[in-house]
Amino acid sequence: MKISLIIPTLNAGKQIDRLLQALSNQTVAVDEIIVIDSQSDDDTEMICRKHKKVTFIPIKRSQFDHGGTRDYAFRQSNGEVVLFLTQDALPADDRYVEQIISPFQDESVAMVSGRQIAKDNATRIEKLTRHFNYPATSNIRTLKDIPVLGIKTFFASNVCSAYRRPAYIQTGGFDHPILTDEDLLIAARFIYGGYTLVYAAEAKVIHSHNFSLKQQFSRNFDIAVFMKMNSSFFQNISATKEGIQMVKYVLGELIKEKQFLQAGYYIAECGAKFLGYKLGSNYRKLSRKWIEICTGNKNYWNLIFSGYRSGS
Repeated sequence: MKISLIIPTLNAGKQIDRLLQALSNQTVAVDEIIVIDSQSDDDTEMICRKHKKVTFIPIKRSQFDHGGTRDYAFRQSNGEVVLFLTQDALPADDRYVEQIISPFQDESVAMVSGRQIAKDNATRIEKLTRHFNYPATSNIRTLKDIPVLGIKTFFASNVCSAYRRPAYIQTGGFDHPILTDEDLLIAARFIYGGYTLVYAAEAKVIHSHNFSLKQQFSRNFDIAVFMKMNSSFFQNISATKEGIQMVKYVLGELIKEKQFLQAGYYIAECGAKFLGYKLGSNYRKLSRKWIEICTGNKNYWNLIFSGYRSGS
């Protein structure tokens, strides 16, 4: 089985060397690594070109698109299985590649995503959130799971993921241009196309973010817009139940630990997320100015407002 691995980068100089070293020490070697870079102005390119197997592809920063950029890189690769990592996701051990490709022994599997473990410097809220969203138990999902799992049926992340090439091509690849969640959308296409999704908890990366309230607001604004734009896939599939369960879990743990200040901050964070999601759900009523204030992806909206449609 030939394996390709794709890493989108932007000013990854402080991270990329460690990541490429970790990939060179895996129990299963990848055959090629494609770094697709959005005009980094640090030493990202110089570091990448020192590593064997790395093909460095530069693109204009203004043309980066979550779906289009990844799709372009995918189509430059030649692996039977194509892996994606973000520049700030570090394999937790030397068996990451081995574990994330293992489920492809089942011919029905189109996509596998791995487990994200919070960094040591993550806030307690972030650690609990990652623990809730990325549990230690693997799972397999198909079309029949939608009535029980709802939106969780499509849960996937390109922070650490793998795709079967024929299934990706047959499904049409990542949509572009796309505001966010290109991974969730293609996962939905796979599910409705009769394929199987796998969450492989043994395939672990270290990855987390300590987002500000404004960043949480913007992320949830974008998610709500994405859901509205793709309502044909997600109509009558609620994300509310899953969200409430996570809030109960995180808040309950913080209170048990007597982290009352963190609990208060988490309530404020939930408020920011809720407000962002509500505004995003009504984005069609907002002016361009307000959308640009609310969004976390101004580049996408600039592409849309300028009539750009090619994506990559």
